[in-house]
Amino acid sequence: MNALAVVTGASSGIGYELAKVFGDNGFDVVVVAEDERVSDAASQLALRCGGVRIEAVRADLTTYDGVETVVSALRAKGQPVSVLAVNAGVGVGGDFARDTSLDDNLEIIDLNVRSAVHLTHRLLGDMVERKEGKVLFTSSIAATGPGPFHSVYAASKAFLASFAQSLREELRDSGVTVTSLMPGPTDTEFFDRAGMQDTKVANSDLDDPAEVARQGFEALMKGDDHVVAGSLRNKVQAVAGKVASDPVKAKMMRTMTEPGSAES
Repeated sequence: MNALAVVTGASSGIGYELAKVFGDNGFDVVVVAEDERVSDAASQLALRCGGVRIEAVRADLTTYDGVETVVSALRAKGQPVSVLAVNAGVGVGGDFARDTSLDDNLEIIDLNVRSAVHLTHRLLGDMVERKEGKVLFTSSIAATGPGPFHSVYAASKAFLASFAQSLREELRDSGVTVTSLMPGPTDTEFFDRAGMQDTKVANSDLDDPAEVARQGFEALMKGDDHVVAGSLRNKVQAVAGKVASDPVKAKMMRTMTEPGSAES
């Protein structure tokens, strides 16, 4: 029996590319997303990846019941989860108080934070009991500092980075490893969905999601604690994040994320 990988947010972008690299490396894969495209993604992956099983679970992970739908589907399979890739995420751009809605910001917390905790808690115990398993959290280079004009998103990614490192230490010598994937600006649908098309960051040189996924997969397989994926620019930002003060980092980020900054 092939090892099983579960990838959330897998209908497009980094999640789809992660599912692809798992399939290419002999994993059965369950792809999870809330939109109908997840079935198409599973079909495309099945055509590409011979000798493995690709299944789709459509579920709204912003809800408690949506997460439980995924858990129930996995338990019904009777196949242990070897890898959990917590990738689903959403953002919203703009001035927090004047441009964004409360509902949009709470949706970020529900998906990026709450569902990550919920799904991981449901699946991690079985891994620990078997003394085998790997967890990958898609955080972001945005986790390394304040994120004006995408403030809740950046904070949610900082949560994931901290959560991953905390779990990793708790699980030391358990046979289960936890890795944080920290991409920079990547060529996905994120900026369109977040309403950040007119920002400098959205119009910069964007990384290839397939390359980001490959680097994340390799770090996960090696059991690394984290990987700053993508271009050298991201690695420089990660290093700068360790030495610059938060107010300095916030001002620097503002030049990239402020609405209309693409024109300046």
